[in-house]
Amino acid sequence: MAAIQSIEPGFYRIPLPVVLTDSTHGEMSAFELNTVRVRDREGAEGVGYTYTVGRNGGAIDAVLRRELAEIMAGEQADEIERLWLKAWWALHYGGRGGPTVLAISAFDMALWDLKARRAGLPLWNFLGGFDPKVPCYAGGIDLDLPLDDLLKQTDGNLEKGFRAIKMKVGRKKLSEDVARVKAMRGHLRADFPLMVDANMKWGVDEAIRAARALQPFDLTWLEEPTIPDDPAGHARILREGGLPIATGENMRTLWEFKLFIAGGAVSFPEPDVTNCGGVTPFMKIARLAEAFNLPVTSHGAHDVTVHLLAACPNRSYLEAHGFGLDRYIAEPLRIEEGVALAPDRPGHGIEFDWAGLAKVAA
Repeated sequence: MAAIQSIEPGFYRIPLPVVLTDSTHGEMSAFELNTVRVRDREGAEGVGYTYTVGRNGGAIDAVLRRELAEIMAGEQADEIERLWLKAWWALHYGGRGGPTVLAISAFDMALWDLKARRAGLPLWNFLGGFDPKVPCYAGGIDLDLPLDDLLKQTDGNLEKGFRAIKMKVGRKKLSEDVARVKAMRGHLRADFPLMVDANMKWGVDEAIRAARALQPFDLTWLEEPTIPDDPAGHARILREGGLPIATGENMRTLWEFKLFIAGGAVSFPEPDVTNCGGVTPFMKIARLAEAFNLPVTSHGAHDVTVHLLAACPNRSYLEAHGFGLDRYIAEPLRIEEGVALAPDRPGHGIEFDWAGLAKVAA
């Protein structure tokens, strides 16, 4: 075992090649990236990160820089479960969710990266190992793309090796959503996996109406039909809407997932390793889903999440989109014929271009 020697946060603003929009977050021209490098006294290093869609990155940086650096000084880096609980309870009163959990997520990820690197194993294997080939889909942020551009984007994703695609819904008129989904289904073969994502746009009754209208198009799932604060509403949408439901990217704890899974409110639990508390809770959420015979999917951070799903026998699809981050990573995620390949490099294998990131420091 080796004690933590230093914790080095980083805070960056990553400009996006094009402005992205969805039904609730509005226009997104840049994402914020928060990194943390944890070094032990023997010189080994682990790296973690989280991100935002443009706001609150400064608060995350403050938690990492001012709070976690003090709380974790001199601790044993490989006692991850204990350190997670120490961070959780030390920060609980002033930050049970929000930026605090995103900061814990990045720190926890760095600890797992460090421990797997010291073991000389890729993270997916270190976590138990199942299959390094993970089915994946292209997650489009494309609500306002004209239909012709949406179909061109789809063709581009097919050329990149994707064999499943997600598109946004939640336009002002349901008829417009229906027309776009119908066009996408017509553009793809009948059995091609197609998901839709409403980004919490609707109330429960609106979501049921939308789900029923979208039923004819054989969707793999309807994602985030309403706010994550309403498990009973999700259960109604799932029961009365007739479509499988994916949700979880805006849930911040294992216990929120418990309410949805045990309450019959989700078909595809969808944790995000960068905001659910890190690798430690992500794997517990996946095991909880397995106990209820549910497949687990993911949101964001595909370069790390590919390892986590590669260790899960109940994994379904990995969501793949880089938020402009690929240009700052030495070896971005490889996708071949519909599967993402978990790398065999020790740890999660992400090597950031720190000099390039320094040019976009926030």
